[in-house]
Amino acid sequence: MAKNSNALALFAAYQRALVDYASSITGNRAQAEDIVQEAWLRFDEAHKGKFLEDAKGYLYRIVRNLAVDGQRRLTREHRLIARDGFEEAAETSPDGMPSPETIALYRDEIRCVMEAMAELPERTRIAFEMHRFGGATLKEIAAYLNISVSLAQTLVIDGAEHCKQRLARS
Repeated sequence: MAKNSNALALFAAYQRALVDYASSITGNRAQAEDIVQEAWLRFDEAHKGKFLEDAKGYLYRIVRNLAVDGQRRLTREHRLIARDGFEEAAETSPDGMPSPETIALYRDEIRCVMEAMAELPERTRIAFEMHRFGGATLKEIAAYLNISVSLAQTLVIDGAEHCKQRLARS
């Protein structure tokens, strides 16, 4: 129990600095706070039953790794979702509906995307739909699904990758 309270005291002492550190990497304070929470969970698990030589350094390393991984995921998401032809398929007429030409041109692609979305796990499908079609932010998706922002981002990326792979196969 003493080890756990020492770990908690260390975390509490450096929590604000860890959030600042993660924020400097991500450029997003809310995401940095999620990263620090995830880092605490990982640190606490690693700390159980073990003596950590440089616990503070280990905690900072976890935060850095999570922040960098999050930035890589974000870059990958932007590359995947960076308007891979989805905008052309979504072009609309003044009344907000796709034009008949657009529908005819992209009917097969739309069908393929709809089938791919139906194959997704429910949480992934909801996150992807909220982000791509509803314009929801990752923070809004996370709140709606009661998950972390980083998990919401992962779900959106997974949904986009799945749809892109299905389109490539068709």
